[in-house]
Amino acid sequence: MKIVVLDGYTVNPGDLSWSALQALGDVEVFPRTAGDELMGRCKDADALLTNKVVIDAGIMSCLPQLKYIGVLATGYNVVDIAAASERGICVTNIPAYSTDSVAQMVFAHILNITNRVGHYARQSREGLWSRNEDFCYWDTTLPELSGKTIGIVGLGHIGMKVACIAREFGMDVFASTSKHSASLPDGIQKTTLQGLLGVSDILTLHCPLTDSTRGMINAATLKRMKRGAILINTGRGPLVNEADVAAALKSGQLGGYGADVMCQEPPAEDNPLLAAPNAFITPHIAWATYEARGRLMDIAVENLKAFMAGAPTNVVNG
Repeated sequence: MKIVVLDGYTVNPGDLSWSALQALGDVEVFPRTAGDELMGRCKDADALLTNKVVIDAGIMSCLPQLKYIGVLATGYNVVDIAAASERGICVTNIPAYSTDSVAQMVFAHILNITNRVGHYARQSREGLWSRNEDFCYWDTTLPELSGKTIGIVGLGHIGMKVACIAREFGMDVFASTSKHSASLPDGIQKTTLQGLLGVSDILTLHCPLTDSTRGMINAATLKRMKRGAILINTGRGPLVNEADVAAALKSGQLGGYGADVMCQEPPAEDNPLLAAPNAFITPHIAWATYEARGRLMDIAVENLKAFMAGAPTNVVNG
């Protein structure tokens, strides 16, 4: 079997091994693939593995040998699923590999915004503490998470993990979810998005990006939030209107924005969030811990093994 990895660098920049995949066939790994390189690299492939390289109907129509597309991520919008199904191409994804890592990043952002560890470490290096008259020094409000309300939009694997961690911090947890309230663990109260906006000291987004959720955080919904509340987005960039979030930060309506995703990645240098006060943007790294990437590669291999054995798993097109 000819197996082509189209953009393997972000998954494995060199600290992991492709050997388990190489045991399954003739493997060619490209760190990145530009649009004009795609056809030349795919033309003899039986299986393609892609993270962000788009495989559309036009590409598939030129690849009569192609039998399998493995998406090296949970989201699979880079593949035309209808076209793959029509051509009998199996498409799989990698579910739930980064739950712990993303939940960790959620609280990294929350704690950065509330405790300002980077800010105080920088000021200590600059000598502000050394020159202070008292034994301690602070110049920001330092809130305690215990007793605060966290609103969670979406209770999938990551949202549920965030809820569990928040409970350990002593937070009150509310969630907007399709799950029935009777099925939720103790300590999680179900409400609507509108209900979350009014009660949340911290609002964190973990829902899929759909037509109904695109831009769900915008000027109108931001006005309904508590003044000074914190917004966290490790889900999808387009869940928020970035210009409206930047404006809310500038006005003080929003107290902080911690995001690991943006509408355009990499973002344009003039994106208003990059200069907005109390906006803390990390470059889409929540998923990228060594452990999570290792799990992703292991699952990718198992997905392909299962397909080759005639019992595919994690199939997203039936």
